[in-house]
Amino acid sequence: IARAGASTMSEPLHYRNSLPLGTMLLEYRLESVLGAGGFGMTYLAHDTHLDNKVAIKEYLPIELAVRAPNGHIVPVSTGADYNYKWGLDRFLQEARLLAKLRHPNIVTVNRYFEENGTAYMVMNYESGASMSQMLKRAPTPDEGLLTSILMSLLEGLHAVHLAGLLHRDIK
Repeated sequence: IARAGASTMSEPLHYRNSLPLGTMLLEYRLESVLGAGGFGMTYLAHDTHLDNKVAIKEYLPIELAVRAPNGHIVPVSTGADYNYKWGLDRFLQEARLLAKLRHPNIVTVNRYFEENGTAYMVMNYESGASMSQMLKRAPTPDEGLLTSILMSLLEGLHAVHLAGLLHRDIK
């Protein structure tokens, strides 16, 4: 799991399946959507207890589930129910394992919880640009910079693999 970072966009993106901004998940108030992928959505949130920003990853596999009008995540069909629950269990196992890892190139998971028929991982928020944003600004980056990024990435992946996890969504 690479560092959870913010995109430095000029205007926020809107996602159909996201929770409404301002929604409270425990003590966390959702401020924006940082990104979405095949297995979930990541929000920027404000921790109202500690008064700081966090990133919250929501388990929401788009092939298996949708958000109901009440905000709960439900499988798309009775046939998808087993696979959805299996994936939810794996998401929680990953959260538990990541919460134990401490590495400078792996995002710190501070908490995980179940709510809305799904699960959430609360991580440190790291601001910055994604690799694709960086390459848009500088299409041919310096070799030293690329080597530094790649070595950091590989060190983090090595630690994740030693812990028994695979990362399938490097960006």
